[in-house]
Amino acid sequence: MRPFFALFACAALAACSTPETLTRSGLVSGGIPKPIAACMAGRMVDRLSILQLRRLSGLAKADQSRTLDQFLYRVRSLRDPEIIAVTGSSAALCATGIAR
Repeated sequence: MRPFFALFACAALAACSTPETLTRSGLVSGGIPKPIAACMAGRMVDRLSILQLRRLSGLAKADQSRTLDQFLYRVRSLRDPEIIAVTGSSAALCATGIAR
């Protein structure tokens, strides 16, 4: 009975994760500072599809970037113009403090 309860609890917690939370976590694990990642995630979730967000999460899992520039360089490897534009503009606006 305990393994079933533990599995149910994990599934319930996973269901509570929003795309924004998952995107923010992916950006942080990809090397983006937390405040910038939080800002970027909010903008990106509004502008990208779930499929595009999953492609980005795969990129973040592959390797951690040391700088925002390195992360954006890796984003370009996805060869999706919309992901590149949204990620780049979000990074620029959030890093400069224009967007919050």
